[in-house]
Amino acid sequence: MKWMLMTTAAVMLAVMTGCASTPDCDTCEDNPMATAGLYRHVVVFRYKKDATDEQIQQINEAFAKLPEQIDTIRGYEWGTNVSPENLADGFTHCYLVTFDSADDIKGYLPHPAHQAFVKKLRPILDKAFVIDYVAKNN
Repeated sequence: MKWMLMTTAAVMLAVMTGCASTPDCDTCEDNPMATAGLYRHVVVFRYKKDATDEQIQQINEAFAKLPEQIDTIRGYEWGTNVSPENLADGFTHCYLVTFDSADDIKGYLPHPAHQAFVKKLRPILDKAFVIDYVAKNN
């Protein structure tokens, strides 16, 4: 559990600071699996209890504009939790950003449009969960 919290913290630090390389990051050049296949960036938010519907809507709109502002984004979708399992731990919004390769996220994280989005998000964000993976079909 402690390792998972440390890993989550490292990923969050990478997202919030724009750093694309953490010690356990799958985008590192020494990981051959990070460069093959579509690269998926999954971001899940739990907003602060006092975040208003309007503020959350503004975040949804700002996130949806990133594909227009960052040319390495190949796909984008989002939705709210509808799982009947009751395992979301308060996380409500999931965003999936697709890139052609791991190299493309290296330009996305520090991109000025992404950094402006993160700055707008921080005041209402309670916690984020981020996981990246290389898409496999087998």
